[in-house]
Amino acid sequence: QVQLVESGGGLVQAGESLRLSCAASGRTFSSYAMAWFRQAPGKEREFVAVISQSGSFTSYGDSVKGRFTISRDNAKNTAWLQMNSLNPEDTAVYYCAAKIAWDRLEWRNGYIYWGQGTQVTVSA
Repeated sequence: QVQLVESGGGLVQAGESLRLSCAASGRTFSSYAMAWFRQAPGKEREFVAVISQSGSFTSYGDSVKGRFTISRDNAKNTAWLQMNSLNPEDTAVYYCAAKIAWDRLEWRNGYIYWGQGTQVTVSA
């Protein structure tokens, strides 16, 4: 069992930045690829970014490429999502998720563990 706890959400203005954290406890953190998804009201949960177990590989959703950066520190059992140049369309609940296999990265049903989410609100 792995427990994931997100933090760092909040209310910011367009153009500003936020850094989300995902703290993991339980089984070996380095065994899991870590991802961020987001869900806005009335919309499907959307893939944001994923990082491989070693941190060597990353992948991003088209809407955040060039603005968001995912990273991790296996010694600290933590993953981060640095979000720059935020705009109102980024407003959503952001979820941290973990999976074993490095495939079908954008398919949310492939993720085994999920956090409870953290709200990000970007005002115009």
